[in-house]
Amino acid sequence: MTLHFTQVAIIGVGLIGGSLGMILRRKGLASKVIGVGRRVENLKAAVELGAIDRYVIDPKDGVRDADLVVLATPVDTYDRHLTEWASCLKKGAIVTDVGSVKGLLVEQAERAMPAGVHFVGAHPIAGKEKTGVAAGSDQLFMGARCIITPTKATDQQAFEQIRTMWEETGSVVLTMDAHLHDKILGAVSHLPHVAAFALMNALVEIRDQQIPSLDLVSHSGGGLRDTTRIAASSPEMWRDIFLWNRDNVVSFIEAYERSLSQLKQLIQVSDAAGIEKKLDQAKQEREKLSTRPTVPA
Repeated sequence: MTLHFTQVAIIGVGLIGGSLGMILRRKGLASKVIGVGRRVENLKAAVELGAIDRYVIDPKDGVRDADLVVLATPVDTYDRHLTEWASCLKKGAIVTDVGSVKGLLVEQAERAMPAGVHFVGAHPIAGKEKTGVAAGSDQLFMGARCIITPTKATDQQAFEQIRTMWEETGSVVLTMDAHLHDKILGAVSHLPHVAAFALMNALVEIRDQQIPSLDLVSHSGGGLRDTTRIAASSPEMWRDIFLWNRDNVVSFIEAYERSLSQLKQLIQVSDAAGIEKKLDQAKQEREKLSTRPTVPA
């Protein structure tokens, strides 16, 4: 289908929102892209980088004439935003998001839509540890997956427009139930972030309590950097993701704890064969990942 928006409002012009704005403008998919945010300096940078045409501070001014509104703020802010400006949306407008949690948030957002306004949940899996519009790129989504989570209430035409938009970014678009999305991403994305954050905090504790001379920068090799790269991600964003996907994340942390405990037990009793078996099992599963196309975390 031919895609063109007269006016797009991006709420939160950071890495994801800014990159999407760059693509919408470069490909002529929108006549005007308006940025909405809290920090004027960031919004000015977004204009200079070509992510938006102009910016406003009051979201009501940004969404009033928009035929597409993109929520690209931390997921915990969705309710506040929609409560503030959903009533200003014109009939036929589409609201979408880029959040890493879907289930309850999709249900909440659908309830907040005025009559004639449509919500379509989406999750472009194209983040990186650097945040902010300065880290944005019109190539960010190329080859990455984007999961769209329609429900029984989703307007089909609105769904097709959002799917086409993400296809235009170069994304590989998938469709998935919102709650299934949260289980799958909880396992393959949210749990690895928990592990990376926890590992860095464990190393700080080891340094402070056991090896005061341990310099994590000068003594670490590629293994530590590779394993903890995503611990450089936004604490604010990941705090909200963990809380909104709490039940899944807690369940998967418990599975991770069991795996750590099993390996710890084998090491404690010097069970060489048992250790090797566990490591080989992990190695084989990891090698399967290497045969698939690489996508951002």
